[in-house]
Amino acid sequence: MPHRSRLVAGLTLALAAPALVGAAPPPGGVSATVTGLRSGKGQVLACLTARPSAFPDCEGDPSARSLIVSASKTLTLDFGPVPAGRYAIALIHDENGNGKLDKRLIVPREGFGFSRNAPVRLGPPSFRSAAFAVNQRVEHQAIRMRYMF
Repeated sequence: MPHRSRLVAGLTLALAAPALVGAAPPPGGVSATVTGLRSGKGQVLACLTARPSAFPDCEGDPSARSLIVSASKTLTLDFGPVPAGRYAIALIHDENGNGKLDKRLIVPREGFGFSRNAPVRLGPPSFRSAAFAVNQRVEHQAIRMRYMF
């Protein structure tokens, strides 16, 4: 009888092996903790993209993930599972809830933030400076909101 159970176990492994070998690795997830919001007013608009040409507003990327959440002093965003690759996150603290980043001339009047806390000089950072790798595990970013006024 022990011989039969080894045979069944061997057949089960042999039949399952092709599926295991050919299976794609599970997707990784992306989450972010946002700190430094100056108020709990309005909402935070967030987008996650893998396309450099779609950063920072995610326009033109049908695979981009966008979130709108109520603002609070500290919040966590969950973009869910995504295929492996390089991604960047852009955030806006839309304090008046009009769905866009308000500016005075060209200077933002509301808060903004980017993955890897990428530096802002004369305009938003490049995709490259904000990008991070996602593999088979959850990638967590800590993003500090910044304000010019």
